[in-house]
Amino acid sequence: MQLTVLGVGSSAGTPVVGCSCATCNSDNPRNKRTRCSSLITLDSGENILIDTGPDLRDQSLRENIKRVDAVLYTHTHADHLHGIDDLRAFCQIQRMQIPLYAKEDAVAHIKQKFGYVLREPSDFWDLPVLRIEAIHGYFELFGVEIMPIPVKHGRSHILGYRIGNFAYMTDVSEIPESSLALLEDLDVVLLDCLRETSHPTHINIEQSLAYIGRIKAKQSYMIHMTHELEYASLTNKLPKDVFVGFDGLKLRID
Repeated sequence: MQLTVLGVGSSAGTPVVGCSCATCNSDNPRNKRTRCSSLITLDSGENILIDTGPDLRDQSLRENIKRVDAVLYTHTHADHLHGIDDLRAFCQIQRMQIPLYAKEDAVAHIKQKFGYVLREPSDFWDLPVLRIEAIHGYFELFGVEIMPIPVKHGRSHILGYRIGNFAYMTDVSEIPESSLALLEDLDVVLLDCLRETSHPTHINIEQSLAYIGRIKAKQSYMIHMTHELEYASLTNKLPKDVFVGFDGLKLRID
């Protein structure tokens, strides 16, 4: 399968509106970060989207995405959910209902805030045509096993995902021991790394590196970064096989 990293930014994105720091003014395109999301393209051709952030339209145009077959939600904060209306374009192109998968509490939230998109196909495609299913454990999608990875995000309990030898965990403040046990023998992991100083709902550089050291994936990429982390500066601080993620990164995962 192929992983396309659509965005590695935090909730404000980078550059931040009104900011004139070195990262926000940088000419390095790897310092331009849209809100956090990734796309998994299976060898059979299906596209599985992780989260629908508010930059989904721009990300789709940038990466020439022409279909979305399913969406996995990590949680329902605005920077991971509020691009849900942009799924309308894929419903129109494909003339099909797109399934969404999320924790049970996230399902309830989406039904309450975006109930109008949960509808059956008809002759009209002026709105997204979506259905939603609660995740209660591992499940199969297009012949591939999806393993939800429970993590903490402050007081919230949200999901990361393992698909084959790849794992994706954004907005993490703690990875429980029971979840670390699900992360053995990974080729690639994408992991939250908000900033240098501590934060109540996200891990920082030091904490992210500590988890990376325990997970021991062959390659590790930091995601969900604020403008406080400059690409080249952070790259120079990282050990071998640990990398700074960037918008548009593509990885082949066997």
